[in-house]
Amino acid sequence: MIPVQCGRGGWVISSSKIARVVAVVSLGAMLAMGCSSKKTTGVNDGTGANGIGSSGIGGSTDDKAVTTGSLGSNEHGPLSDIHFAYNEYTIEAQDGSVLRSNATWLQTNAQSRVQVEGHCDERGSEEYNIALGAKRAQAAKDYLVTLGIPGSRISTISYGKELPACQDHDESCWAQNRRDHFAVSK
Repeated sequence: MIPVQCGRGGWVISSSKIARVVAVVSLGAMLAMGCSSKKTTGVNDGTGANGIGSSGIGGSTDDKAVTTGSLGSNEHGPLSDIHFAYNEYTIEAQDGSVLRSNATWLQTNAQSRVQVEGHCDERGSEEYNIALGAKRAQAAKDYLVTLGIPGSRISTISYGKELPACQDHDESCWAQNRRDHFAVSK
């Protein structure tokens, strides 16, 4: 208990002070448990851009070579990206058809694994965008699981706003950055 001086009358135990101290200590303990001295790198670019994934911060569940998917046009990979509305992580109807197509490919290529990368536009804090990217990646993973893809073949990671597909500062560019990207590995 923390005694607090109450005017000239003496000392009183303050419950609000106790609550603040408990909150600070709890926050410190959570941060200490979440930190690691192990250095990790991003999945697809080798630049060290880290995100929060299903296997920890910056983690990947598969260390094999990763073939990146396309930005929705199938030019660079077998799976297409899906896009989200501002501050949303719900799967829209048009994205359901893209995910069904991705699931069909994954069922045909049963030896492949996929990492769902959640991305956001540049607006909002880094912490908020990491959390939103994680929700977006998890929503796509959950949808693929409902389509019959084993959850053990799908990992998630959030890059927040750290790896934008477009660098401009307008709505059309931000819409490109609000996405889930699918990185395939053998």
